[in-house]
Amino acid sequence: MVMVNEGELSRFEVEVEGWAARDDSGILSPINFTRRKTGSNDVTFKVAYCGICHSDLHQIRNEWKNSMYPMVPGHEIVGLVTEVGSEVKKFAVGDRVGVGCMVWSCQQCDSCSEGQEQYCDKTVLTYNAINADGSPTFGGYSSLMVCNQRFVVKIPETLPFDAAAPLLCAGITVYSPMKYLQMTEPGKSLGVVGLGGLGHMAVKLGKAFGLRVTVISTSPKKEKEAREVLGADHFIISKDQKQMQDAAKSLDYIIDTVSADHPIQPLISLLKVQGKLVLVGLPENPIYFHPAAVISGRRFVGGSSIGGVKETQEMLDFCAEHNISCMIENIPIDYVNTAMERLGKGDVKYRFVINVAESYSSPTAN
Repeated sequence: MVMVNEGELSRFEVEVEGWAARDDSGILSPINFTRRKTGSNDVTFKVAYCGICHSDLHQIRNEWKNSMYPMVPGHEIVGLVTEVGSEVKKFAVGDRVGVGCMVWSCQQCDSCSEGQEQYCDKTVLTYNAINADGSPTFGGYSSLMVCNQRFVVKIPETLPFDAAAPLLCAGITVYSPMKYLQMTEPGKSLGVVGLGGLGHMAVKLGKAFGLRVTVISTSPKKEKEAREVLGADHFIISKDQKQMQDAAKSLDYIIDTVSADHPIQPLISLLKVQGKLVLVGLPENPIYFHPAAVISGRRFVGGSSIGGVKETQEMLDFCAEHNISCMIENIPIDYVNTAMERLGKGDVKYRFVINVAESYSSPTAN
């Protein structure tokens, strides 16, 4: 845990309002701080909406043991451009834009060259990180963002502005491995483990790709919504051994979105020969499975983290084309502590989104 002197936050030039956690209690409260003025390659925008990701909860409570305070969370950020730098050609004042989980990378390594900036060793995250100039990064629970144009994306006009915000994390986190690992062949079968913010997006994207989707959950209560609202074809209760046995070797692909500790080997048994299981949740403890579980069927287990900027724009355009957005609960910023408590209990369907513009009496984007 690192503490930053709040007096040092005034050495930049644009005044910003936000909400910050100041210690590992995770309680957020108002903060005034400053961001840099718009540089030649920067896009400045008023924040309209910001999604609340489960990782925000981990970070404000220092559960990953790397938190810096004060911390302004938020990496699912959309807003309206107010100013662009002299070298910016792709964006203009008034554009609907977004910023996801990162605001900088080296632009020189193999990962950056391949459009996978999230794997760059020098990636700077949108919050709880350090900029190249030594200043802390602050996220989207704030009234204004300034970001290098390389890490800004356009939000298609046909996407609801508020429901588009979580696509910048929840959407791309499942879209990226589906595309990279070619888990998109129509008619193939996809298992989605967990039906939260990530899981419900995996179901929606899977159906849009023409896959037969099976939701795998510990909660029988989620079956009706999985089938009737999200369009899942099948539902398996993972604690029901008979259901799991009956589904053995039935799935071509599995996306595991669960962040709580859970056994992996039973999921591997659901894969067909040459099936693929990709982890996008982040359990606290190591996972274990017997090598025979993968060797005997040439099955593959891997992981994936968010996505690059180019494929994030591709994902947004795909979602606009197929009328896909997150299911959200829209909240004012002063409700954020209650929202965090509810998020910790799983009491949200499926993403909280802060109405930042309205909270700060700015024009609300529609």
